[in-house]
Amino acid sequence: MTRREFISRSAEETVQKGRELALELKPPVVVRLSGELGAGKTTLTKGIISGLGAGTEEEVTSPTFTLVHVFHNHCKVYHVDLYRVEDFHDLETLALEDILAESAIIVVEWSERFSLRTDWPAVHVRLEHHGGDTRRITIADSPGELEQPAPGLGKKP
Repeated sequence: MTRREFISRSAEETVQKGRELALELKPPVVVRLSGELGAGKTTLTKGIISGLGAGTEEEVTSPTFTLVHVFHNHCKVYHVDLYRVEDFHDLETLALEDILAESAIIVVEWSERFSLRTDWPAVHVRLEHHGGDTRRITIADSPGELEQPAPGLGKKP
């Protein structure tokens, strides 16, 4: 997968991008989502999980209080929200090491707080507000690729 950028102008378009991304995911993989509060991480996750056939969009909610939701289809899909995780001890209490011991797809919101080491492949996704319902979605194989300017998209609208 190479670095790609998209402009989404609605929640529906963001969900659709998640469905498209789901078609490229094979376990084991960690999908590392980053972006400000309200940038669309959970909305994109709705598309990923529904695109994998592991749950409906309505079943996917922000796991801010339960922190980890699990879905099943041809493989296990974990939706993890690390917004309330403050340190490594908090992270350890989630038993994510156990999840990493099985073949699964893990979608992590606030992935900058995911400090566990893994040799699993990762997909890095950054979501950015661009006014109203518009979002810029950048997908890359490494976090460094997220920082490179995209050709042809220009500045924020």
